[in-house]
Formats: sequence, C-alpha cells, structure tokens
Amino acid sequence: MLHVPETGSTNADLRTLAEAGGEDGLWLRADRQYAGRGRQGRDWASPIGNFYGSTLVRLRSGDPMPATLALVAAVAIEEAVRFCLPSLGDRLFLKWPNDLLIEGAKLSGILLERVGDAVVIGMGINIAAAPELPDRATTALAVYGAAVDPAVMQGLLADAMRQWVATWRGQGLGPVMAAWEARAHPRGTPLTARLPDGRVVDGVFDGLGADGALRLGLADGGSAVIHAGDVFLI
Repeated sequence: MLHVPETGSTNADLRTLAEAGGEDGLWLRADRQYAGRGRQGRDWASPIGNFYGSTLVRLRSGDPMPATLALVAAVAIEEAVRFCLPSLGDRLFLKWPNDLLIEGAKLSGILLERVGDAVVIGMGINIAAAPELPDRATTALAVYGAAVDPAVMQGLLADAMRQWVATWRGQGLGPVMAAWEARAHPRGTPLTARLPDGRVVDGVFDGLGADGALRLGLADGGSAVIHAGDVFLI
C-alpha cells in the first residue's frame, strides 16, 4: 500500500499507475489532496486528518458490470466505519448510489473512473472534520467520539475490499446487492432523485434493480428505475 503526504488527487495518480501496469488491489493514500474530486466533477475538500485514498481493480473476463464496483466499495466503507464505531447502530446507513450517512448527514463519498481494463475507485471519509457542502448536511467520525488514524482506516478498507471484490467476482452481484441493501435505509424511505437531464423524481425506496440501479416506487403506483443522478432523503 502506497502513501504520500500530499498530492493533487489519489485517483489521478492511480490512473497513471494503472496505465503503467499497476497491479490489481494496489492502494494509494494521501494525507492531503489539493485537487480532490467527487462525483460529476465536484471539488472534494481535503483537510488533514480525513481519509483520502484510491484502489485499483483490474477487470477480468466474467466480472459483473464495472459500474457495480460502486456498490462493492460502499459496502466495504460501511464495514470499515462500523468496525471503528459499532455504537452507531442503525444511525449509520447507505444511500444510493454510494454515500454513507450518519443520521442523514454525509460521511463519505466514492468516485469510480475507468482506465482501459482497470477501474480506479477513489474513497473519501470524513474522520476528523466535515467540510461544508451547499446542498447537504455533512458529518465526521470525530463528532461521535471516534479517533481513527487514516492509515488504520486504509488497512480496514483494504481488507474489506479484498473480501468483497472476491465475492463480486466469484459469486456475482447478488450477494453484494443483498449486503448493500441490508446496510441501507429501509424500503419505503422517501427519496428525491435529481437526474442528469434536470428532471426531479420523487418516490420511495423500492430496492435495487438486477443491475444495481435504484428503484423508486411512485405515488401513482408505478415505478422508476434510476441509473444516474443525485439522490436525497426527503
């Protein structure tokens, strides 16, 4: 596992390593990023004390769809965080596609980027501080009394990712989706989805589709399948 005190973006660095032949399961962690990015090109604030890291998954013949590695990473992050703070109980839960929340406030994020036959998975976890976001509440593990060294978090994540990538490869997407939903807010939770084309869809959580998409139950009794967008608790 690699570590640097500072870099622009661990995802950018790992993309370069992927192009140079970096091996499956490679990790890179930085104490600070000065050009971190979240989904849809958003800036990711990176104060020292939080976790910023990326890992590399080399795709193999027969692997499930690469985009579903977001679910794998989300389950791994939830597992690592819960190990550090088991007292959170059901206050800690996942929200589609890959956010981990505590009491509805964002704790972490994931960014997937494809590089040839590899997927780079970037992960950010608010351990010491929670940067303010304009459109959603945020929180950090320190708020709940957890003091976790980012290096320890990296080890926990690496172990969890190793297990869940092996499950994803060996058993398919089904066990991953079951684990994801078991760690998510319950079915029937009201959600609103803001789609890339500007439309807004309100509904209730109705589980995941066979490809990992979000299913929303609509007020008229119908349903909507969401493959991309920002999703918020109502």
